[in-house]
Amino acid sequence: MVENMGCVRCGGTVAPDGVCWHCGAAQPAFRAHVEITSGRDAAGVSDRGLKREINADALALAGAGVWTVGVVCDGVSMSPRPERAARVATETAASVLAARLREDALPEVALHEAAVRAGRAVTALASSEEDAPACTFVAGVAGPEGVWSAWVGDSRAYWLPDEGPGMAMTEDDIGRNDALTAWLGADAGPVTPQVRGYRPLVAGRLLLCTDGLWRCLPDAAGLRSALAGHAPDACTDARTLVGHALRAGGADNVTAAVIRVVPSPPGR
Repeated sequence: MVENMGCVRCGGTVAPDGVCWHCGAAQPAFRAHVEITSGRDAAGVSDRGLKREINADALALAGAGVWTVGVVCDGVSMSPRPERAARVATETAASVLAARLREDALPEVALHEAAVRAGRAVTALASSEEDAPACTFVAGVAGPEGVWSAWVGDSRAYWLPDEGPGMAMTEDDIGRNDALTAWLGADAGPVTPQVRGYRPLVAGRLLLCTDGLWRCLPDAAGLRSALAGHAPDACTDARTLVGHALRAGGADNVTAAVIRVVPSPPGR
């Protein structure tokens, strides 16, 4: 039996999503540190960081036949209930991705549909455009035939091969003064995700992360360097990257999802 300790602000009842039923306050300890796995080759870690009161990041992983899917979202801090937006978006997108891939949809099609459906789910949380939860979005699909990513906002995907240079698979949707130009939410307009694919020749990692990580390690070379020194393992990789951000000051929520990829041999 889990004891409900009551809201830290008003003493009221805390809902299963970590928000008080009575005053709406998010509980600081809820999801302060989360670790998830999917099979042997995919893992994710999310941490509140050292300066934030709540963890407004969210992540999800799922398997769909030969495919592994991952979704990472970062609640927009200036919006109301950003943690709800991120969780709804990740859960919705992961479910749509897995279902569509099982139906043999192309990864590009599944990713586009997942982002659009996630956007609708976040929009439904709003009571008005002035009360509109919002989040950024990045999703990835990985399998023997390659890796694909889709994004809205400034959460990122990277391809990090075991041999050779890596690369960013996303381009931030930001304008002047690092202001977001795209996000999910009722005040964001139609969702128009960008999608990119890559067919690697060597094994490696597909990394999905929030800006709490990439602002500490902004390029593929730095990420690969941080992961050097241990055998490739998705859970160890995710913990190592999040730990690096925390040791760098942990100024923001930080989330990393890692999917190990072994491409099919040529000609198969």
